[in-house]
Amino acid sequence: MKTVSVGKIAQVLSLEILAGENNLGSKVSKNKAHRPGLEFIGHFDFFPMERVQVLGLAEITYLKQLSEEERKLRIGNIVNYHPPCFIVTRGQEELTYLVQYCEQENIPLLRTNDSTYEFIAKLDAYLAKALAEEIAVPGVCLNVFGIGILLRGESGIGKSETAYTLIGRGHRLVADDIVVLRKLSHQTILGTHNEMNKEFLALRSVGLLNIVKVYGNKAFQDETRIALDIELTKWGENELHNDLEMKTEYTNYMGVEIPHIKIQLQPGRDVAGLIEAAANSWVLKQQGYSAAEEFINRTENYNN
Repeated sequence: MKTVSVGKIAQVLSLEILAGENNLGSKVSKNKAHRPGLEFIGHFDFFPMERVQVLGLAEITYLKQLSEEERKLRIGNIVNYHPPCFIVTRGQEELTYLVQYCEQENIPLLRTNDSTYEFIAKLDAYLAKALAEEIAVPGVCLNVFGIGILLRGESGIGKSETAYTLIGRGHRLVADDIVVLRKLSHQTILGTHNEMNKEFLALRSVGLLNIVKVYGNKAFQDETRIALDIELTKWGENELHNDLEMKTEYTNYMGVEIPHIKIQLQPGRDVAGLIEAAANSWVLKQQGYSAAEEFINRTENYNN
């Protein structure tokens, strides 16, 4: 199971540390924040104690209205479960009592100036990526016309060279050689780099290129949602299909089905152009348009 430390969350989201600094290595393994409510009055049947606990204006106002003895009891109900951390939103102050309890139990207490809803959305988005199931696959990842494409094929078949041509046409590189795929949901696969290969493209007979240095920031994108899985293959005389519309095939990545296309290579074929055509075709299909269906309708109307 993947985890992320409270210290890393504090660093990424620029959080102020109020207490529990010695336990910032505490691990978070769930990607949804929790706002305690019923837990303050002793109902813990469904308390997600492994999640980050967020205290907004409503929660802090409630605690402030309690007597010191009652507040100690209510906070103690939750603190005794040792959640990974508490985060107070809206930059709220007068938290001496909360600091005291967190210091006693060595639980990190953090603070942000963001509103509660804004911060929870930001935190959940970060945790969804940080804790996502992931695999690394050989290939190239690109964003073509806003469409995330995973380009695969045998070593030396020309994936990076094709990527270079597409980048020259104004499209964006995400990762070369090794692509990290993260499963964000049962329908969404995110493609990104592994940090070491960020911005680099390796071309045989030329060497390593830094795409940002060559083309500027517009040539690189940190991540993209994978919409198409395109495989470059060697030419096969009897394998080309000339149907009006190809039957959609899929590749399964961590339980998510991604539309799969094979493009055969032969001298003179504009492979980069075919990838652009595939991306445009995918967009039209998402909009409910089929060129083959329109062609058949025209033919039938013409014959009638």
